[in-house]
Amino acid sequence: MYTNQALRIHAYGGPEVLQRDDIPMPVPGAGQVLIRVKAAGVNGLDWKIRDGLVRDAFPLPLPAVLGIELAGEVVATAPDAARFKTGDCVMGPLGGLGAYADFTVVDEAKLCLIPAALGDVEAAALPVATLTAWQVLRAAGAPRPGQKILIHGAAGGVGGFAVQFAKAAGATVVATAAGASRAHVLGLGADAVIDRLAERFEDKVDGIDLVIDLVGGETLDRSWAVLAADGAIVSTAAPDIAQRAPAGRRGVWFMMQPDAVQLAQIAGQVAAGSLKSTIAETIGRSGLADAIERNKQGHAPGKIVLDLTL
Repeated sequence: MYTNQALRIHAYGGPEVLQRDDIPMPVPGAGQVLIRVKAAGVNGLDWKIRDGLVRDAFPLPLPAVLGIELAGEVVATAPDAARFKTGDCVMGPLGGLGAYADFTVVDEAKLCLIPAALGDVEAAALPVATLTAWQVLRAAGAPRPGQKILIHGAAGGVGGFAVQFAKAAGATVVATAAGASRAHVLGLGADAVIDRLAERFEDKVDGIDLVIDLVGGETLDRSWAVLAADGAIVSTAAPDIAQRAPAGRRGVWFMMQPDAVQLAQIAGQVAAGSLKSTIAETIGRSGLADAIERNKQGHAPGKIVLDLTL
């Protein structure tokens, strides 16, 4: 008989609101599979939900299990779910919440098999970061050779893949990151890295065709000044970007959509070594509350991953 422990918030607030609870075992509905979660990626949405910053845009009944991506093992399937069988090792974004639990149900269409060369922790670091990076670069039109792209927040999980995808498309990539992350971001292929803590990017660049804004706030507001006349800013951090855009400027709000086919292709590239995935740290259940706070305040380059076997 399985038991199901989950890490849930019972109220909005700081790290103290995350609790470990026993919850009922979920049952897969139509087109779903039941996953024994082995690992889950930590994302910025965790602290934004925890802090109550998105409660108006995304009303959420509490208590709520956090976590939006996972790697794990299929332990049961709905009668109409045929893509996977019991025992398959899968990965993917949930398209919602619930990854910080021993067991959760996921639409099988959002999942892909984990490449044999990747472990669960490595796999859990990929779904949200890779798909967001791939899609955000295309939200205002496909990237093209010679295009000048500025990526804010380039040392994070999404930013690191965005740098690599943009360079692979032939773009000139300028990145902003903390000075301590400069070598890391240059190693991913950026042509230049601007220290966000010590330099003003608007003093260093102009004529930018595409700004990828993974930061928001005043970083976004300062970015309009560096755009080329027909340039665009795509933001994952500012739902109100269109309202904040100066007259005649193009601002696009972006949210990642699950894509199992694209995820499988990208995971294959990571497994083959042609794409670099960076894991900042691996933590156990007892470290999750603090890890979510580090995601908010800043951490080493790459992705924090929760190992639910610890």
